Amino acid sequence: MSVSSVPRRLRRLNKTQKLSVAGISAVAAAALSLSLVPGNAEAETEPQAISSEPVVFASAAGAPQAKTIQASVIEQHSTAEQLIKASDAAKAKKAAAVKEKAEAVSKAKAKKAAAKRDTQAASRSESRTPVFSNNLDGWIKESLSIMKAKGIPGTYDGLHRNIIRESSGNPNALNDWDVNAVNGVPSIGLLQIIKPTFDAYHVGGTPHSQYDPVANITASANYAADKYGSIDNVNSAY
Repeated sequence: MSVSSVPRRLRRLNKTQKLSVAGISAVAAAALSLSLVPGNAEAETEPQAISSEPVVFASAAGAPQAKTIQASVIEQHSTAEQLIKASDAAKAKKAAAVKEKAEAVSKAKAKKAAAKRDTQAASRSESRTPVFSNNLDGWIKESLSIMKAKGIPGTYDGLHRNIIRESSGNPNALNDWDVNAVNGVPSIGLLQIIKPTFDAYHVGGTPHSQYDPVANITASANYAADKYGSIDNVNSAY
């Protein structure tokens, strides 16, 4: 039989369906064969008269051989289905494992990239942090940056002018002769501030020491802003 003579519906059958059709065909063929050949048939040398009685075919279900073939075909069909299901399950499991591995790799790469970005950001932030020199110019500039962040008014010129008048730029300057010194609270540091005033106007983020240049400048500028509007308005002892 040529391929073109096979009905299109049969050509579209899948493997399991084809197996079922083959099994059914085999059962039918076996049943027909068994029904046409009697069990006690013997070879005859002479032609037999054809009976006028209608031919009755034996039922396939009633023949033991047909039942055996049918059971075998059903078993093969069931086994084929099980194999197909097992194959599909194995493929699905493999695909899930591949997907899980890909997701794990992707997460690891994302985590590594995030860590790299954090490191780079920290490096950029550190590089932008200004470095002030450890001298009068650096102390004033660092104090101005803190004052700006805290909203304390004042300029470089106003700070520098008052520092030179009060201590000549010496952060360890100590007045031990005026009325404050007599009262036990001598004026100390660049802007000659006494301890009660320093404590009251100390700026957070700076050392709590009158001898620290930046802490002394910012506390004094904070006090001057409160009393005079700005350190720029101070031109004598304050």
